[in-house]
Amino acid sequence: MRCPFCGLLQDRVVDSREAQDGQATRRRRECLGCARRFTTYERVEESLPALVKKDGRRETFDRRKVVEGMRRACQKRPVPQERIEEMATQVERRLQEAGEREVPASRVGELVMELLRAEDPVAYVRFASVYRDFRDVGEFTAAVEGLKEKP
Repeated sequence: MRCPFCGLLQDRVVDSREAQDGQATRRRRECLGCARRFTTYERVEESLPALVKKDGRRETFDRRKVVEGMRRACQKRPVPQERIEEMATQVERRLQEAGEREVPASRVGELVMELLRAEDPVAYVRFASVYRDFRDVGEFTAAVEGLKEKP
């Protein structure tokens, strides 16, 4: 693994442990050149379906985009980073279980909203307001009212 500090390709593993409910291995490494430590995560590379955007473009699934979107929605909310990672893993798992080669990108957004709605209603409304691109207060109010109707 290349050291993120000095670029050397020689390191030693200091500690390994299971992460993300057994879906990944967390490794603590020490560079043999600069002696600085860094963390890597190892996971099985699984084939995820391509996402079809509204304009017809195809894009590969990017877990970082999902995590970043949820992180922004959960900012200053009592949702720990570990829970955001778990929800991103659930999104990935559901896409893999679908067994399709291509899925509409909107499916990812809907999955994220479903998970956020169950986790934190405020984070759900934040995400939905950006994802659904509310045009006026009426649409926003309708989304909030929908939270009251369905537990």
